[in-house]
Amino acid sequence: MSDPTPAPAHARLEALTLPRVRTARGTVPMPGSKSISNRALLLAALAQGETTLTGLLDSDDTRVMLAALRTLGVAVDESPVRTRVGGGGFTVRAADIFLGNAGTAFRPLTAALALSDGEYRLSGVPRMHERPIGDLVDALRAWGCVIDHEGQAGYPPLAIRPAGALRLDAPVRVQGGVSSQFLTAILLAAPLAAVRAGRPVQVEVEGELISKPYIDITLNLMRRFGVTVARDGWQRFTVPATPYVSPGTLAIEGDASSASYFLALGALGGGPVRVTGVGADSIQGDVAFADTVKALGAQVTAGPDWLEASGASVADGARLRAFDTDFNLIPDAAMTAAVMALFADGPCRLRNIGSWRVKETDRIHAMQTELAKLGAGVTAGDDWLAIVPPALAGGWTAGARIGTYDDHRMAMCFSLAAFGPAEVVILDPGCVSKTFPTYFDVYGGLVA
Repeated sequence: MSDPTPAPAHARLEALTLPRVRTARGTVPMPGSKSISNRALLLAALAQGETTLTGLLDSDDTRVMLAALRTLGVAVDESPVRTRVGGGGFTVRAADIFLGNAGTAFRPLTAALALSDGEYRLSGVPRMHERPIGDLVDALRAWGCVIDHEGQAGYPPLAIRPAGALRLDAPVRVQGGVSSQFLTAILLAAPLAAVRAGRPVQVEVEGELISKPYIDITLNLMRRFGVTVARDGWQRFTVPATPYVSPGTLAIEGDASSASYFLALGALGGGPVRVTGVGADSIQGDVAFADTVKALGAQVTAGPDWLEASGASVADGARLRAFDTDFNLIPDAAMTAAVMALFADGPCRLRNIGSWRVKETDRIHAMQTELAKLGAGVTAGDDWLAIVPPALAGGWTAGARIGTYDDHRMAMCFSLAAFGPAEVVILDPGCVSKTFPTYFDVYGGLVA
């Protein structure tokens, strides 16, 4: 990552025209998982001993995390094949840290810094300042942490000051219904509080916890760094007074959310399209999107570290099966399903996707707006989206210009619309740099 490849040509374009495509075939190595990469970077910084990470994602979100760690005094040594992170925690006690629109960096760093006896200011891009963080701040304040909202209450930017005596006698309670990143942040920081107090820490979830597979990622990585959390269902967690210890070397899996676009390509364009670096042995919940693709009528096979999809080409008249599905567990990959609904044989519904409202953009509003541009009939509610395919709603719109809202997933999933009867224009295609800078180059090498 210290010597990144040149930015793809589309990174500088205001718009990228995708011609109509008919087929897709090939094999794609997945870039590292964003969720695993940023968790692993923070854990490596907090752990005793140096950690070597291989397969780390090189993207906007990981770069802001790496920059933050360096600002906080963590030793980081990068090469194209590995990243070494010196452990021992943060040595800088006062810093102003910019974290872009990276929720996987902002939320966990907030919790870790709140327990680090320093004065810190955390800020991001304007959209980050619209993404809620009040539930996390309230939970940390219950521990005795000192955090102030510098702007609107409940939102960044934040000012953090040294905490006094921690209050750990009662379980800390955190809301589970807005973002699983709040619980992830509390869990990742909890060993710091437990070691400081010399006693286990208990964490309780208020309400129904969404996106549970992302908590599984957090707990799995904590175990790799020597901390095993006891879980009572999804409502109560007990974190021991055990310090993080480096595992030495940790390989980062390929990104399962990004794999969803390529599984969809195989299902829509004949295939086979195979992704490598993530498969049946993955710790990421989004590998379950393979089951969604299969339910839509495609053929899916899997190995320990690969997934493959194929199906009849929709450009030749084939249609996917209509669906009515609860996507609470895989909200990011669900965006791919929403665009696949354009090619279904009947109306489709995505349910339990309320977390879309507080992502990089309000994804329910964005998806409703952009799917309608293509000719789909789209209705939406607080936590659902219903889609009537263009073929059943009056026909496809030619030359639709798809807004991406500075949201990487909007750009990538709407590339699938090029299997329709007309070219598609993707506005601000460079926004994919958040997680997959070379996405459109890879996509172009697979489709015909």
